[in-house]
Amino acid sequence: MVLVLVIGDLHIPHRVHDLPLKFKKLLVPGKIQQILSTGNVCDRETYDYLRTVSPDVHIVRGDYDESAFPLSVTVTHAPIRIGVVHGHQSIPTGDLDALAALARQMDVDVLVSGHTHTFQAVQYDGRFFVNPGSATGAWLGSLNADPTPSFALMDIQGPVVVTYVYQLVDGDVRVEKIEFRKDTDAAAAATAAAAPRSTVLPQSIPASPSPVW
Repeated sequence: MVLVLVIGDLHIPHRVHDLPLKFKKLLVPGKIQQILSTGNVCDRETYDYLRTVSPDVHIVRGDYDESAFPLSVTVTHAPIRIGVVHGHQSIPTGDLDALAALARQMDVDVLVSGHTHTFQAVQYDGRFFVNPGSATGAWLGSLNADPTPSFALMDIQGPVVVTYVYQLVDGDVRVEKIEFRKDTDAAAAATAAAAPRSTVLPQSIPASPSPVW
């Protein structure tokens, strides 16, 4: 079992001062093995805080990040491959067909993206798409409504990804569970079909390089 924190669009300190205190109380160091961030971390202090939760932090560059994070990241927890992008690469923003094209290009089972500041976890085109939303509920810029603060925890158990979304609604933390199971038989069949033919018979709740700030 691997517990992965999926978080992003923090916009600290430009739009929000800090993470909600109720979220910080849940993010206990030593229980989360890895962090995947969709970007817009924005400052070094927030990056350092995430590394106190887990030293294995993978962050992609958001449209407001000035540091040298990569545009995409791929990690593997066999047999699950996870891709991470900020989400501004998807046109229209958040469009599942555009995200599915990115997932196919990256050859991943799970695609994590952000940019919309709205949580989503949905199966589509045989893959799983997770958007953790904005952990701070940061203002989106194009909408008047304030986004609901949210993040996700993915409990990866072999081919099964159990995702728990945490949302701060009216001062209370609400949790929802979504499960995705990779079709390993279909994946094996596809790999075998692509291989050269032989004529022979036969909840409670490691380190990345530091970015250049």
